[in-house]
Amino acid sequence: MSGKPVLHYVSVRGRMEPVKWLLAAAGVEFEERFLETKEDLQKLRADGCLLFQQVPMVEIDGMKLVQTRAILNYIAGKYNLYGKDLKERALIDMYVEGMADLYELIMMNVVQPADKKEEHLANALDKATNRYFPVFEKILNHGHDFLVGNKLSRADVSLLETILVVEERKPDALAKFPLLQSFKARISNTPNIKKFLQPGSQRKPPLQEKDIPSLMAIFH
Repeated sequence: MSGKPVLHYVSVRGRMEPVKWLLAAAGVEFEERFLETKEDLQKLRADGCLLFQQVPMVEIDGMKLVQTRAILNYIAGKYNLYGKDLKERALIDMYVEGMADLYELIMMNVVQPADKKEEHLANALDKATNRYFPVFEKILNHGHDFLVGNKLSRADVSLLETILVVEERKPDALAKFPLLQSFKARISNTPNIKKFLQPGSQRKPPLQEKDIPSLMAIFH
C-alpha cells in the first residue's frame, strides 16, 4: 500500500470535498476509492472500517478516520494549517464552523423539493452576502494576507472553497467586498491551490439532481 492518504467516498462533491481541498493546499497527494454500489459501502461496514457506519473515511498514518470535522482537524494539525497556538486555533475553528454552516446550506439546495428550490437558494445566497461575507470582509480589514496569523491556515482554504461554491450560484457575490475579492485572487494563486483549481484535478463539479438516484441507491 502506498503512503498516500486513501479517501473513501462516492464520486461526487459532498462531505469529502473540504478534505480534498485541505490535502491539496498542503501539497499532499491522495488516492480516491469510490463507492459505486450499496455492496461497496456494506463491505466497508462489514470489515469494521467505519466506526459509525458512515463515510467519508480517510486512511492515514495507520488510522481509519471518520467524521469530517475530525478528519479535517487531524490534517490541519499534521500539515501545520491550524495556527501557532490555542488562540489562533480557536479563531480558525470559529471561522471554519461559520463557513461550514453556509456551505451546507448551499449544498443542500439540490435535495430540496422542486417547488422549494428557488426560495431555498435565494435564502442561502442572501445569508452569504448579508450575514457571512460581511464578517470576513471585516476580518480582512486587519491588513494581513491571511485570516489568522501570518500564514495560510485551514480557515483560508475553507473561505476560498466557500466563496467559489457561492459564486457558482451567484457570480457577482463578491461585488460589494473588495477585500474578499483580493483574498480570493491571492489564495487562488498559491501554487498548491492553483494546481487544484486547474481542469483535470481531483476537485469535483457541483452536485447535480441527476446524481441523486445513484447516491440514494448506495446510501438507502
